[in-house]
Amino acid sequence: MSPNLIVVESPAKARTIQKILGPEFKVMASMGHLKDLPPGRLGVDESSFDAEYIIVKGREKTLREIKGAAKKAEKIFIATDPDREGEAIGWHLADEMKELQDRIWRVLFHEITRSAVKAAMDLPGRLDEKKVDAQQARRVLDRLVGYKISPLLWRKVKAGLSAGRVQSVALRLICDREKEIRAFIPAEYWTIAAQLSAAVPPPFKAQLAKIGGKKAEIRNEEEAQALVAELEGKPFQVRGVSQKEKRRHPVPPFTTSKLQQEANRKLRFSAKKTMATAQQLYEGIEVGEEGAVGLISYMRTDSVRVSMESIQEARRWIEARYGPQFLPARPNFYRNRARSQEAHEAIRPTSAFHDPQSLKPHLTKDQLALYSLIWNRFLASQMNPEILEVTVAEVEAGRALFRVVGTVKKFPGFSILYAEGKDEAASPPGGEEDEEREGVLPPLVAGERLQVQGLEPEQHFTQPPPRFTEASLVKELEEREIGRPSTYAVILSTIQERDYVFKEKGHFKPTDLGMIVTDMLVPNFPEILDVKFTAAMEKQLDEVEEGTARGKELLQEFYGRFRETLSQAGSGMKSIKTIALETSEVCERCGKPMVIRWGRYGKFLACSGYPACKNTLKLKEDQQGPHKPPVQQAAGEVCEKCGKEMVVREGRFGRYLACQGFPSCKNTRPLTLGIRCRREGCDGFLVERRTRRGRVFYGCNKYPDCSYASWEKPSPPIPEEGRSEGTEEGPHE
Repeated sequence: MSPNLIVVESPAKARTIQKILGPEFKVMASMGHLKDLPPGRLGVDESSFDAEYIIVKGREKTLREIKGAAKKAEKIFIATDPDREGEAIGWHLADEMKELQDRIWRVLFHEITRSAVKAAMDLPGRLDEKKVDAQQARRVLDRLVGYKISPLLWRKVKAGLSAGRVQSVALRLICDREKEIRAFIPAEYWTIAAQLSAAVPPPFKAQLAKIGGKKAEIRNEEEAQALVAELEGKPFQVRGVSQKEKRRHPVPPFTTSKLQQEANRKLRFSAKKTMATAQQLYEGIEVGEEGAVGLISYMRTDSVRVSMESIQEARRWIEARYGPQFLPARPNFYRNRARSQEAHEAIRPTSAFHDPQSLKPHLTKDQLALYSLIWNRFLASQMNPEILEVTVAEVEAGRALFRVVGTVKKFPGFSILYAEGKDEAASPPGGEEDEEREGVLPPLVAGERLQVQGLEPEQHFTQPPPRFTEASLVKELEEREIGRPSTYAVILSTIQERDYVFKEKGHFKPTDLGMIVTDMLVPNFPEILDVKFTAAMEKQLDEVEEGTARGKELLQEFYGRFRETLSQAGSGMKSIKTIALETSEVCERCGKPMVIRWGRYGKFLACSGYPACKNTLKLKEDQQGPHKPPVQQAAGEVCEKCGKEMVVREGRFGRYLACQGFPSCKNTRPLTLGIRCRREGCDGFLVERRTRRGRVFYGCNKYPDCSYASWEKPSPPIPEEGRSEGTEEGPHE
């Protein structure tokens, strides 16, 4: 017999495991899914919901080689990723080798280290049929929604559009937020600050809190100036001082969604880039004499649980580096959210002693930045709380009461390593966050008279809710239980690629197309676009994985209602040609207002008097409307030379990334699709290119070292971001 066979998903992971296990094993990569639903047709029986799985184009050779090696092996270990998608890949592989079933085993690698790999190999199991059922139910569900609604959009809007079960709900959230912003009417309000000093420095500023015992509400300048005049000459006296000790506890290690949020806030990484970089850290990096080693645990998880072994190692590092005062008497444990997968661990470093500084020579800039974030948060999660001393003083002046908060950090605790990022808020500052803002007050005592250096009235306006960033949208999706964290990166990429939304200064704005598609889908597919329904469907899919429900029963219940809704939408949905946006332009022929309409070649100006007046005009650049995407779209990546944001530009040979700092920084690089090169053994990524005659093709960014090229746009491989769990596409046009 030949060596035992191990099948994983990616070449990088295969190389790392091969080095760990040696010549007794042959480790091969499936390159993601080997079988999937057909790309050009529905592939699902609409009565039985049986799915037609075919070999993915270009994977025939890979499957043939794996089956050949399997026939010679004594044992076959399926070691694809430890989630629904990995289970489905393994199930398809086992289905192709039915005659070898007695030799097939399942192993789960939650981290790619020598000890973890060998421990997993000592405890092989069998494929989880319940997890496979859940994955197939999701895949068929998404196929039915995408392949049934998308052609309707082609007929009613324009060709090439797509709708998805989760994608369309994410788009709706962005559009609903935009409508809130447009409808928002700012309200004026004023604040008054008193510049004060006591007998002992430093001087300080107190904010007006109450007037006549009620919350201060100053609506305009006249009221503000009147109150300032009233307070002129009034004695300012300390009414009371209180002190309290406040403890801020560390946050848990990262889950997938929390990692995507924090990497966006702190590193300006897109969700897609975060997952691609995390994949590299998980699969293995060459670390000097240590060789290839996985640096983090599996990065698709919704659990905050970590192993006792990793906790003890973290505690040893903390005590050695910072001393026993930073170490809690007992380890910190964190509670999982409901429906979290307890079998998985949180995202953590595989060794606390692989600190970022020691790994700096072996990692790229992006890898080091993300690894540092993961490492710092995990170590901080096992440290003592930060201790703050908060002093609150109240100052009386006539019928006005002023308030000031001083905060002093008594003990840094976990904050010496990590501070969690925050999303922007629409509300004015105040409350708990003000208490955590550091500031020293002089010693104050009740009854003390204070000197007044000045009263400062300031005008403000209430702000609309902020547009979503990638971080805040992922947070919203998670809190509303829409989709799975492993799908967020694909969803966020898809709605941008379809021209439904674009980014402006890191915030999502819907295009006119995105708003129109949403406005057409919501009334015609109220259940599909309903946030609560989508969340409930997610819970049902979890129940299938737990074995308390069956996938086909779920599909049967859903599809009956959906088919009826689809039939009604086919006849009831308006065409985009009937939609008109008002403009300030006037028709030079008849004097009636001009409106923006859509045709087969895009937007144009048309007379509102049609059909009596058929005047049309080409839209000028400044008439495109407030939701026209910028010419240079933000790429969600940072220039490695100067640190400024990279933008997508159009050149003679296609789109590429360029530094926003041009011409002072002329850095450019190819715009990758986030898809690994199809050539086995190559660690490059595919990029979009054009021939000299303008025809688009897809090649490796390692050219000329790798000459792989294809006319056909490849679908994302499963080990990266484009996992089938998140692909919600319509049929190919």
